[in-house]
Amino acid sequence: MPAMDIVHYGDPILRKKCSPVSDFSNLSSLVDDLFDSMYEAEGIGLAANQVGLDMNLFVIHITDTDEDDTPRVFINGEIIVSKGECDFPEGCLSIPQVSLDIARPETIIFRYQGLDEEWKEEEFNGLLGRAIQHEMDHLNGILIIDRVSSLEKMKINKELKEIKINAEKKMSKRSLEKRFVL
Repeated sequence: MPAMDIVHYGDPILRKKCSPVSDFSNLSSLVDDLFDSMYEAEGIGLAANQVGLDMNLFVIHITDTDEDDTPRVFINGEIIVSKGECDFPEGCLSIPQVSLDIARPETIIFRYQGLDEEWKEEEFNGLLGRAIQHEMDHLNGILIIDRVSSLEKMKINKELKEIKINAEKKMSKRSLEKRFVL
């Protein structure tokens, strides 16, 4: 299937707390589509709501690092414990061309389900731990711009306005297309 469109800042689904996944029967093809969309956008993580889906699900593949080269799927996740703190620049596929220094815990203990519906609990740190936290923020309606000071946000205000205007145009176009589909 072709890559799905990534929704941008301004789309209301990015501010919604996503619903838990209860039906795992058709998730494999959706997960493949999420990975394809993420790779096409040259990202390392993608949450379901970033393609317009209200589901507690995200994928991560932090290629080109010594840390972990395994594509990962996380469903119905929750951060159980967090320790330490470090700042690191983060970008976001839903806020293109914006990078901000974000403070996050260094280490987390994360509980989640895989495609096999089994619950797992693991400790994560480094880039993988940070990516998990970033994607969990998405599933809770939180964006990287919510994690910086008002001053930092003001510095990117022009970019945010442009992204939001373009997102609203896309939403209007999708709404018109839906009305004319027979």
